[in-house]
Amino acid sequence: MKEKIINFVNDVVKEMKKVTWPTKDELKESTSIVIVVCLLLAAFTYVIDMTVTQILKGIF
Repeated sequence: MKEKIINFVNDVVKEMKKVTWPTKDELKESTSIVIVVCLLLAAFTYVIDMTVTQILKGIF
């Protein structure tokens, strides 16, 4: 069991050395894109919700 854990940790360390981490500029750009898309989706959901609410109030 101990050998399996040691092998696992060694494999994780090897794989983490292969990872290419983003630069600060890439990270900032990706973060801003995610924030903008989230805000757009929130606005879209709000508009749809308000529209459906008004339609349902008109029906009932």
